[in-house]
Amino acid sequence: MNILGNGVDIVSNSRIKRSIKNYKFVNRIYSNLEIKDSKKIKNKVNFFAKRFAAKEAFAKSLGKGFRNGLNFKDISIKNNKFGKPEILVNNKIKSILKKNFKNSKFKIFLSLSDEKNHSIAFVIVNKI
Repeated sequence: MNILGNGVDIVSNSRIKRSIKNYKFVNRIYSNLEIKDSKKIKNKVNFFAKRFAAKEAFAKSLGKGFRNGLNFKDISIKNNKFGKPEILVNNKIKSILKKNFKNSKFKIFLSLSDEKNHSIAFVIVNKI
């Protein structure tokens, strides 16, 4: 496998704590699936902060950020049955990856971590 792109982002949890009090912010940034999943989580601040960082890190891994029609809501993070976070790849994401990297076969790796004050995400996009 060859690395096509990587991205990292760190966010202040207090910033997200203030932001998620605003319903418009939550609906503009997070997918319906993420909002639904958040209802099962006790620590909503860290839940949303890690996902915000993951979206930023993924956009950075593309090398273009949030351009060419990519929006925060287009990127959705879901934990698999083992609890490992994954970026859900929909048709829009596939199209952007294919356009950016001239390749249609890829694997996305996502790592999330948090502490009391900060959350961080790291993304690697590999060519298969």
